[in-house]
Amino acid sequence: MTRLLRLSGGRRAVILGAMTQALETAFAVASKLPQAEQDKIAAWLLEELRDERTWDDKFAKSQDRLSKLADEALAEVAAGRAGEFDPSSL
Repeated sequence: MTRLLRLSGGRRAVILGAMTQALETAFAVASKLPQAEQDKIAAWLLEELRDERTWDDKFAKSQDRLSKLADEALAEVAAGRAGEFDPSSL
């Protein structure tokens, strides 16, 4: 789905794919900011998206290890070697 986004100063941007109304509004508002502010927002957003992808990849690659740790914890509980955590005991 291709959409046309109207920006400040009569500028337009073509949007390829779906964009929520909220995101479209955020971009329209941001387009009215000075260029330096727009660049800061863009850099921040791109970094956040990269970080999300990195965490998603790390979690996807660690599912076997996490499952093993969960199984070990359940076995500890079943064997009576684990109990409720009391933060005041720290």
